[in-house]
Parts: sequence; C-alpha cells; structure tokens
Amino acid sequence: MRDALFRGPRIRNTGMADGPYVIIAEFEVSAANREEFLELCRYDSTSSVRDEPGCRQFDALTTEEAPDAVVLYEVYDDKAAFDAHLQTPHYATFAEGVKRLGVTQKQVRFLTRRSG
Repeated sequence: MRDALFRGPRIRNTGMADGPYVIIAEFEVSAANREEFLELCRYDSTSSVRDEPGCRQFDALTTEEAPDAVVLYEVYDDKAAFDAHLQTPHYATFAEGVKRLGVTQKQVRFLTRRSG
C-alpha cells in the first residue's frame, strides 16, 4: 500500500474539519543520502503543487541544528485531496525512494488549519 509511510507515530486532529488539511511529516536521513532525499522531496513537492488541484502548498524544511532532519509541510483542501495525493505516480516514486535510501519516518501529524 502506498500510504505505508504514514503509519508511524502520528497525531491526528479529531475535531470537525473546517479548514485546510495539513500534514507535517518528520524524517531522519543520513548525511550520505541527504541530497538525494531532498531531490525526491523537491520532485514530489513540485509535482504535487503543479498536478494536484487539491494541493495548496508543499514545502520541504531543514535546519542547520539538525542536519539529518527533514520536515515536510503539506496543505491540502481536505483529507480526500491528501488521499488522492497518495495515489499519484510522483508519490509512488517518493515512497520507493524513502525505502531505497533508508530514510526513517519519525512522526506524522494530521491537522486542520483554524486560522490564516
């Protein structure tokens, strides 16, 4: 199943959805594989925003304080748009790359934006 990446530790919003559906996914990647993983993130991000009408924003974030950490911040119209994202060819490429590179998913949060 393509959404297997999103089976790790997670925090779900259990309230009524009245705003965009936000995903914050945290990954850990080795220094040796960091640039290739970031390229996969750029590919998935660019393809998602360009090709998916329900994808509003998709950013890959890093920090100098934790060079092995990569955080994906994704905003979709609703959960259905995120579920559609999990069925795309570019997500399949990303998921396969995560496995191949030995990237570890640390935590995934599913949230609803309430302001902004």
